[in-house]
Amino acid sequence: MVESTRRVRLSAEERFRLKRELEVKAKAITPRSRMRAVASALVRHGLSQLLSGGLPRNEEGWRALGRRVKKAFQELGPTYIKLGQVLVTRQELFPDPFTDELKTLLDEVPPMPFPYIALILEEELPEGLDTFNWIDPEPLASASVAQVYRAELKDGRACAVKVVRPLVDLLFQTDIGVIKRLARRVQRLLPPPVAASVDLPGILEDYYSSALSELDMRLEARNTQEGKRIVEEFATLAVPEVYLATQRVLVMEFVDGWNLKDFPVDFYTFEERLEIMLDLAHVYIKTFLEGLYHADPHGGNLMIHRHNRKCYIIDWGMMGRMDATHIEAIFRTLLHVRSGQAKDAAETIMEVYEPTVYTDRGKLRDQLRALGIHYVNSEQGSLRNWGDFLIRSIRIAFQNHCRIPSGLALWAKGWSAAEGTARWLCPEISFHQVVESADIRIVESWLKRRFNYRTNASLLAEGLEFLATFPRRVKEILENAAWNELRIVMEGRLAPDQERLLSRLVNRLSLGMVASGLFLGGSLLLGLGGEGVAQVRGLRLVGEMGLWGGLLLSAYLLYRVVRQRI
Repeated sequence: MVESTRRVRLSAEERFRLKRELEVKAKAITPRSRMRAVASALVRHGLSQLLSGGLPRNEEGWRALGRRVKKAFQELGPTYIKLGQVLVTRQELFPDPFTDELKTLLDEVPPMPFPYIALILEEELPEGLDTFNWIDPEPLASASVAQVYRAELKDGRACAVKVVRPLVDLLFQTDIGVIKRLARRVQRLLPPPVAASVDLPGILEDYYSSALSELDMRLEARNTQEGKRIVEEFATLAVPEVYLATQRVLVMEFVDGWNLKDFPVDFYTFEERLEIMLDLAHVYIKTFLEGLYHADPHGGNLMIHRHNRKCYIIDWGMMGRMDATHIEAIFRTLLHVRSGQAKDAAETIMEVYEPTVYTDRGKLRDQLRALGIHYVNSEQGSLRNWGDFLIRSIRIAFQNHCRIPSGLALWAKGWSAAEGTARWLCPEISFHQVVESADIRIVESWLKRRFNYRTNASLLAEGLEFLATFPRRVKEILENAAWNELRIVMEGRLAPDQERLLSRLVNRLSLGMVASGLFLGGSLLLGLGGEGVAQVRGLRLVGEMGLWGGLLLSAYLLYRVVRQRI
C-alpha cells in the first residue's frame, strides 16, 4: 500500500531545518567555488592536458578522453551533463570515438530524499501535499534536473508529479556563467578560419536557453499543450493531460504502460505497428515543417498504454525552433537525393550553411554532391540513412569553414532519433518509404507558406512602395549626374580576426622597439660612460637594468613569435 501523505507531512521544525540546510548549500554555490570544482575534476580525471592544448592523436586516445570527460561531467552535475549532450550533437567538431563515449552519458543520478521534495510541493502547490490522496515517496525516475513521482489526486485521477530538484536552478545559472566565460576565452584562441565558422558562445547560449526551459515546469506544460494540438489528428498517438503546473512542479496524467522498446512483441499486429509508425513519422514531419522540433524523441520518451493501446509522447521539456526556410531547404534536399539529383541537392543544402571568407564554394559544392550520390535509394536500416546524411553534410560544411545554424545540430539529432524509433517499431518498412507518404503534406506546407495572405500582403506593400518611390529616386540620381555630384562612397572594414592580427603585429613591433631601446641605452651607459658612470650613484644599476630588461623582453618576444607564428 502506498504511503499516505499524512505520514510524510513535514512538521514546522523539519521545514525550518530543511530550509536552513538549503540556504547554507545555496551560499556555497558561487562562481569561484564552481571554478575550483571544475579545476579539481580536470586534475582528478587526467584532463589537465587540455589546458595546454594536448589533444589525442589517434582513435583510442580520443575514446579514452571521452571516458574521462564523461566521468568528470557526471561528477560536476546537471549543467555539465547537458554540456555533454551539446558535444554529442556537434559531431562536426569532435571525432566519432569521442562523441560515441559521451553518448553513454546518462542523465540519471541518485534521488534526493523525499522530505526535500515534499518541501517544494508544500511551497509550490496551493494546497501543498493535500493536493493528493497519496503520493509514493519512491521516485519513478530521478534525473539531474527533476524527479518524477506517482500520486493520486483528490478526485481519484492517477497522476505523475515532476518536481525540479532543490537548488538546481541556482547551480545552472552559476555554472552557465562560468562556462560562457571559458567559451569566450577559447573562442579568442581559435585559429581565424575555425573562429569564423564556430561561435562557441552562441552555441552554448542556444542550447542552454533550451535547457533552462526544463527548469520551468510552466514552459514544459505549455509545450505539452502544443504537443496535444499537434497530435490530435493522429488516431494512434496521444499526449498526457496537464492537470497543474507551477514553476517547479508539473502534475500530469499518469501513463500506465511500457516504454516503446519494452512492450510485448505480440501486443500489436503488424498492421497496428505500421499505423503507429506512420503516425509517428508524420507527426515529426508536421512539427519539423512548422519550424518546431522535439529535441529528444527517442524511444524512452514514448510509452505504449496498456489499456487504450495508444502511443504517448512524453517529456516535452526540450523543444526548439528552427528557421522555416532552413527546414524547407532540408526537405527539398532530401527530395532531390531520393530522385538521384545530387547536384541539385548540393545547391539546395548550401542555402542552409553560411559561407565565410575562408570558404571555397566550388570545393564545398563538389563534396556535398559526392555525398548525396551515396544516399540515392539507400536503405534507411543501413548506415546511410537520412540522419547520417544531415550530420555528414554539417561536418563537410564545418570543414569548409561555413557557419552552421545553431539549432541545426539539435534538429538533425531529433530527425535521427525519430528515424531510429521508426526502424525499431516497424523494421519491415523503410523510413525512406514512410516519408514519401508525407510528400503531399510537405508540398502543401510550402504552398501555404509561400502563398498566404500575410506573404502576399507583405509582397504587395513592398511592391507599392517601390513603385511609389521609383520616379523620385530616379529624378534624384539624374539631378546629381547633371550637376556632376554623383558620388559612390566605399568604406573598407577589416574582419574581426584581421583586426586582432593587426593589433597583435603592432604590439609585437612596439615591444620590439622598447626592448631594443632598453638594450641599446643600457649598453651605451655601461660601455661609454667610463668613470663618469661609476661616480654617479645608481647610474650603473640603471644601465644594467636596461641591458638585462632588453634581453628579457627580446627573449619573451621571440618566444611569442615562435609559439604563435606572429
